[in-house]
Amino acid sequence: MTLKVDTILIGDAVQELKKLPDECVDMFFADPPFNLKKKYNKCKDDLSDYEYMDWCRLWLREAVRITKFSGSIFIHNIPKWLICYANYLNSIAYFRHWIAWDAVGNPMGKTLLPYHYGILYYTKSNSYKDFKFYDVRAPHKRCRKCNEYVKDYGGKTAQMHPLGNLLSDVWTDIHRVKHNGKRDDHPCQLPIPLLERIILMSTDNGDIVLDPFMGTGTTAVAAKRMGRKYIGIEIDEKYVKIANDNISKNRESKVNGCYVSMYLDKIATVRSKDSDQVLKMDILE
Repeated sequence: MTLKVDTILIGDAVQELKKLPDECVDMFFADPPFNLKKKYNKCKDDLSDYEYMDWCRLWLREAVRITKFSGSIFIHNIPKWLICYANYLNSIAYFRHWIAWDAVGNPMGKTLLPYHYGILYYTKSNSYKDFKFYDVRAPHKRCRKCNEYVKDYGGKTAQMHPLGNLLSDVWTDIHRVKHNGKRDDHPCQLPIPLLERIILMSTDNGDIVLDPFMGTGTTAVAAKRMGRKYIGIEIDEKYVKIANDNISKNRESKVNGCYVSMYLDKIATVRSKDSDQVLKMDILE
């Protein structure tokens, strides 16, 4: 199959992934159905646990196969399924991180209040010299009312990096898309800055990002804004139409020639190596 970039393939994720050549993408990101009986147009979300994991192992195997040795694999889901994914992925790839994304969910039965989604981060290679990784910075926490720093690190505010700390594996500064006016007609939608952060952390300009459950195009929009190529797979023509419309409305996001992720008109993520160049402008004021 000829690799076509900047396009969304319409079809079943597993079948379309099988058509792709080995080691053809630089980053694989998946936000699959959670099997929580959510209503999609053409996707069944109420399988038995056994059936669901059988299906997941099919596309997880393809994810590892099509990812380059220099590439990365990211899977977003609830902890219940991530531990099952990890159990399988540990036999065919290399674990890097469980990223905890601070996002409040709804309690279901006798449970603690769900307060995070997880993002598994795996690589095809176990050698640090092989896979791509870039230090990125996230903004310091500020008070919503007074805009002062929440922490001053023992009064050493002057020594704090103006673009924030190096990123940890707990992300609390990017929030879910909740307002109906900002949501597409889709039951599950991730915020664009979340994908932009992952892309900046693990890829280079012009790299290929693949999402087998493209939905309404969040991953493709983030890839375009960060100067990357994208390949999407989506089974529902309705979502593909919305995705292509969303993609067409976006352009590259740069500050002084550097790709930068913006959130609420402020810098959300920037590569540490680009900090000096980005700091030459006035947007931080």
